[in-house]
Amino acid sequence: MGSSGQLQDRVALITGGGGGIGRAMARVFAESGARIVITDARDTGQAVADEVGGSFLLADISDQDETRELCRRAIDLEGRVDILVNNAGLQHISPVEDFPEDEWARLVQIMLIAPFQITRYVVPGMKKRGWGRIINMSSIHGLVASPYKSAYVAAKHGLIGLTKTVALEVGEYGITVNAICPGYSNTTLVTRYQRGRGAGQGDAGARGHQAPRRARGDSTAGPVPGVGRRPLRHRRGNVHRRGVDRAIACLPPALWGIGGSP
Repeated sequence: MGSSGQLQDRVALITGGGGGIGRAMARVFAESGARIVITDARDTGQAVADEVGGSFLLADISDQDETRELCRRAIDLEGRVDILVNNAGLQHISPVEDFPEDEWARLVQIMLIAPFQITRYVVPGMKKRGWGRIINMSSIHGLVASPYKSAYVAAKHGLIGLTKTVALEVGEYGITVNAICPGYSNTTLVTRYQRGRGAGQGDAGARGHQAPRRARGDSTAGPVPGVGRRPLRHRRGNVHRRGVDRAIACLPPALWGIGGSP
């Protein structure tokens, strides 16, 4: 996956790190020497943290106050955040006229407002140190839509907009911001909504975007684009769209290897 030692002493905070793509990215970063902080609303994140020799912070980022407290706890724990991976996600499938307003607000909080909150909190330290990497896990649904997923699609489109805007603001400080848009991956989030009513509606609406097979979470994770040494003019606000059969693992190592200066 990665090259050992390239992330030595870098601190990576990964939201939604208790499984799937988040867990796989934790492994990639840990293999390259990073100190890992996993956060998840489920205690399964502790097992991932133990596996990679990192730390775990239980937090529900569907709550804005708890998200702010998570930011403070992460900084207190490791002293800084060098790499932020906004990966946490949630799905709810419903026709727009029946979509519960509280569920809409919950999804948008987790997948758009919380990434903004955490980014807002870690950027000052990155600016001060002159180095930082922010990776926003969007989705194929950040580029194209499916029916019955209005909140998810809106949040993932919004996350791409946030990526591009923040990248323009912080690039001169040695900070890069990029989004990854995986296709369908065999993660808990996807398999959970294959069952029952969600599966029937969701799969029917997504056929036009679905590749022949689903990627595993680990194949989507690495090498990870957006954390490389290439000049900043090549690394600002990029959106990496990866289909399932050519997952992010196929990207050349130059797109993710970390060194001293960006």
